[in-house]
Amino acid sequence: MDKALFELGLERRKATLGDAYVENNLAKADDFNRPFQEAMTEWCWGFGWGDDTLDAKTRSLMNLTMIAALGKMHEWELHLRGAINNGVSVAEIRASIHAISIYCGVPQGVECFRIARQVLEEQGLL
Repeated sequence: MDKALFELGLERRKATLGDAYVENNLAKADDFNRPFQEAMTEWCWGFGWGDDTLDAKTRSLMNLTMIAALGKMHEWELHLRGAINNGVSVAEIRASIHAISIYCGVPQGVECFRIARQVLEEQGLL
């Protein structure tokens, strides 16, 4: 493991998903899934999110569209919360769901709007 890349990944992961969420996932890691948690933190968050060529807001919008295309709605909700943490506005969320609807299908857009409404209302943004 590249310790510096892991630490950078940990910083970026916490900045997007929140300290409590990340610390809880790492604390629950065991011998079975700890290597995955460490590798994902180093590779996805350190190598990927640690590259400043794209800012965190842009990465968040990209993630929302890619995760929606995969239909991984639990992860989509998590990354929607992260996108809000990274400064993505309600208007930008709506526009990304419009693109999701066009390229992934209207039913996927409906599901994204349903989840987004719940999260945005919960956070007092709607």
